[in-house]
Amino acid sequence: MKLLAFIITSSLLAFSTNSFAASAFAGKAKAAQVCSQCHGIKTPSIESPFPSLAGRDELYLEMALRQYRNKTRKSDVMNNIAAGLSNRDINNIAEYYSRLKP
Repeated sequence: MKLLAFIITSSLLAFSTNSFAASAFAGKAKAAQVCSQCHGIKTPSIESPFPSLAGRDELYLEMALRQYRNKTRKSDVMNNIAAGLSNRDINNIAEYYSRLKP
């Protein structure tokens, strides 16, 4: 009986851990929808004042987006944009941009 409970618990933990893994595929779709207008996908337009996000550190991107969302990092534009992002969106976007070659 204890073995069965252990197997079920282990399976549930493995499933829940994997379900929160970041997805570069989902990040690409969200980045195209939310980020690319200003930051581009690989590079912003030449006249753009916004930095490229391609190749940036994943943890840095996650932290920055969470700070914008929580308004502990101030930017009228980014605070509004990040306010609509879930933790999963932030993880996916960071995963996607961090994998791109600048």
